[in-house]
Amino acid sequence: MNDQKRAKDLLSGLMIVAGALSTYFLFREFAAPYLAKLLDPDREKHEQARLRAQANLQRIQRSKREAIDDGGHATDGSRQTTKVEELVLNEYENQVALEVVAPEDIPVGFDDIGGLEDIIEELKESIIYPLTMPHLYSHGGPLLSAPSGVLLYGPPGCGKTMLAKAVAHESGASFINLHISTLTEKWYGDSNKLVRAVFSLALKLQPAIIFIDEIDAVLGTRRSGEHEASGMVKAEFMTLWDGLTSTNAAGKPSRIVVLGATNRINDIDEAILRRMPKKFPVPLPGKEQRLRILQLVLGDTRRDPEFNMDYIAKVTAGMSGSDIKEACRDAAMVPMREYIREHRASGAAMSSVDPQRVRGIRNEDFFGRRGGGQILMEMPTPQPSTANRRGKSSSSDQWEDPEDEMVPVSPS
Repeated sequence: MNDQKRAKDLLSGLMIVAGALSTYFLFREFAAPYLAKLLDPDREKHEQARLRAQANLQRIQRSKREAIDDGGHATDGSRQTTKVEELVLNEYENQVALEVVAPEDIPVGFDDIGGLEDIIEELKESIIYPLTMPHLYSHGGPLLSAPSGVLLYGPPGCGKTMLAKAVAHESGASFINLHISTLTEKWYGDSNKLVRAVFSLALKLQPAIIFIDEIDAVLGTRRSGEHEASGMVKAEFMTLWDGLTSTNAAGKPSRIVVLGATNRINDIDEAILRRMPKKFPVPLPGKEQRLRILQLVLGDTRRDPEFNMDYIAKVTAGMSGSDIKEACRDAAMVPMREYIREHRASGAAMSSVDPQRVRGIRNEDFFGRRGGGQILMEMPTPQPSTANRRGKSSSSDQWEDPEDEMVPVSPS
């Protein structure tokens, strides 16, 4: 009797344990996720992010499909083997998916960039084509694959971000415009999960380009006194960049390129620079490039018959493309300001202003601070090159002496 009772007690204990384990696993697998979503204070935000991300990806996929139907060629970059509806994204990937940019949303192409033809051609031949049409480079194996990272560096306002926009517009690859705020979270460890989501989403959408403007602010040099969370984000980024998951089962590298832009290349961590083998310096524009920039900026602007664009291209030596654009903006306001003041002095109503009576822009409109902007105050002084500072007679191609190139122009 005692043996039978002990056997029944043992069997009852085993059944209780089995029931408890079954209840635990059922609760963990089914009830717990549901309750977590139900009680999550950010549940509504995550659901809205998921819907917006899916709508954004669907719009991008639809635009690619329409481009092919309109007569475009379906390259490997424009073919999407997986439909957006079939993509399973977690909450972190949904946040990153909001940063995917549609090519038609960017009105900048390579034709809109003044100069930089050499950089544009190399970007096409060594990055865009291997990334979007790898079959053209299959004879070279991994040597001719797209590089893992590309860096555009140089002085501010010289076209680095504009080049990235043109790459996004014309590459046909999925373009993730990664902002610093996207990787910043208040919860410890969430930034690392967002970094992982960036690469996992790029892997699902490949070929993909991850663009980071002002990359020195995100992936700057690691220091002993920096915050632990910042160091963890950099380590996570580098681990996923070219770690164990950077190649597929066949050993082929993933078609993911990290594109960075900075004007402080010395502040970028050495390990990050090692992962960006392609580095393109974007210097201050030379005379021919300045002339091309002026032609693009002043293309639709009414100009005086005696306006000399070559003269303006020469006297703007040492200015960046952004400075030249602002100088053109301020100069174009001079004839408009004159006409408005004359019209107001005559006592006429401002509603009767006729823009067709505004005179064309002249060379002297670029000189004198009349609008508080970038208008030239005086002849720019060239900055000496490094070679000249060392006492050598050779001069740098980056700096030009406008006084040597000046052409006298009589006032209009």
